[in-house]
Amino acid sequence: MTPPMPSDTKPNLMPKRRFPEFRDTPAWDGKSMDEVYAFKGNNSLSRDKLNYDRGSVKNIHYGDIHTKFSTHFDITEETVPFINPSESLDSFRDENFCVEGDMIFADASEDLEDVGKSIEIVNLNGERLVSGLHTILARRIGDDLVTGFGGHLFKSRIVRTQIQKEAQGAKVFGISAGRIAKIELPIPCEKAEQQKIAECLSTLDELIGSESQKLDALKAHKKGLMQQLFPREGETLPRFRFPEFQGTPEWEEKSIGNLGEVITGSTPSTAKPEYYGGGIPFVSPGDISELRFVAETKIKLTELGFQETRPIRANCVLFVCIGSTIGKVAQNVQGCATNQQINSVVPNSEHDDAFVYYALLKNADRVANLAGKQAVPIVNKTLFSSVRLAVPKFNEQQRIASCLSSLDDLIAGQSDKLDALKTHKKGLMQQLFPSPEEVEA
Repeated sequence: MTPPMPSDTKPNLMPKRRFPEFRDTPAWDGKSMDEVYAFKGNNSLSRDKLNYDRGSVKNIHYGDIHTKFSTHFDITEETVPFINPSESLDSFRDENFCVEGDMIFADASEDLEDVGKSIEIVNLNGERLVSGLHTILARRIGDDLVTGFGGHLFKSRIVRTQIQKEAQGAKVFGISAGRIAKIELPIPCEKAEQQKIAECLSTLDELIGSESQKLDALKAHKKGLMQQLFPREGETLPRFRFPEFQGTPEWEEKSIGNLGEVITGSTPSTAKPEYYGGGIPFVSPGDISELRFVAETKIKLTELGFQETRPIRANCVLFVCIGSTIGKVAQNVQGCATNQQINSVVPNSEHDDAFVYYALLKNADRVANLAGKQAVPIVNKTLFSSVRLAVPKFNEQQRIASCLSSLDDLIAGQSDKLDALKTHKKGLMQQLFPSPEEVEA
């Protein structure tokens, strides 16, 4: 009979895929966070104590970790605020200034997926940097980790799963240094293997960053083009017209209600099981992205459930009129129903579906601002229908829509390419790092 393993025996950590030169090297080692990193101090300065113009010390704010900083933080590549010169740093210890190789975690998030999100400091370029409000600063103990590996390690599923389990909260999730200290870190014994993994994933990150910049450039071009193709508020002529329409009459101001029928969405009145699980999309604000079309929805209705709502034909314009995402606009690929937060415009025969979408997209902020500063912002159907927009004749509508649709096709293609790269990276990381099941074994 095989004797039982000691209870303190660590799992044999082995990723599914290793580079050829490391296949015969020992399995990875499992070390607790507090064996590898020591926690240092941060400050609690709010945004109003920071500026982007001048100062001697820069500050990492947790919001920037969530929204813009790269996994590998290079201070020469990022826009980082200074601490206002009027703020005293006399009480700040030298050991609490960041050094290369440090990890900085955001300790709070409204989303469990992002709690404990982190960056690794890889280049400070001689500048002074501190870890700020709602962050946790961790510094390597000894030289077990090469610079660059930690950033990817803390993005791996095996580590992220543990951090999420340690998080606390309901509407807002939080993580403390004490709880992060409990997690187990899988580390290759060979530094050369750490370096190889870091270089591989960093190269992929650079490619993702490059493709992301291309997508941003296309979006910026579209935004600028729309500014040219549509008149300014209160005007009836755009700054640019296609040659075949130059010299033709000015655009006519019409209310949204005159462009077609406006339908306010609804939820099936009785939540019967037979209303759900069919193939008819039921669109909620969360289903509307930055892309033009809503192709997939989280909820599908049966024919019976569809009859309980106001059916919307394909290619109509969906506009979110209630809630925090007020102003989001999309078109539906197929016939659908919508919830009560969405007003749908069903264009009539005098108005091109796609043009109405772009006209509402161009004026989305103006419509959203009509909600004012209510606790739950809302633009009701009557107010929404009364908003006036400048509209050209049908042929010019089609020409503008065709131009912008071609650009949207490029944006959708670039977005798909970027999503494919991100999916590839996610799959590669699952291969290059041990699985969470290894820690639980």
